[in-house]
Amino acid sequence: MAKLLMIYASMSGNTEDMAKEIEAGIRSKKESVDVLEAFETDASAMEAYEGILIGTYTWGDGDLPDELLDFYEDMKQLDLTGKKAAVFGSFDSSYGDDGIAVDQMRDALQRQGAEIVQEELKVELSPTPDDRALCREFGERFAENWHAVKKL
Repeated sequence: MAKLLMIYASMSGNTEDMAKEIEAGIRSKKESVDVLEAFETDASAMEAYEGILIGTYTWGDGDLPDELLDFYEDMKQLDLTGKKAAVFGSFDSSYGDDGIAVDQMRDALQRQGAEIVQEELKVELSPTPDDRALCREFGERFAENWHAVKKL
């Protein structure tokens, strides 16, 4: 089993596109990662992994998407101490937000004891070619950060 897990929610495909690029970045560093859409799993799946990435889009007035509401609530029952984590996602500033759901998910991971090993990545709307490169770098950096910590 892979030691890294990526869970994401995507309605329009923007966060899914980000997840694919991040996965490619992780794999380019010879790390394996299990990738699941939020509706395919529940929060307890994170307990079996050492590194966790969560991708979410921001919905409405800065809300978590429906696909992650139960997941978010179930996280409150977990002890993620010792887990390395990072968060990413898409947003639409025309709704007056700047990716608030990404911040909410980062904060939830920290409350449960996970160590955030790099700054979250937010992309407005659909990833441009430059954004895709940033996503790939985000994945590479996570693989390196997790890998460096893992060896200690």
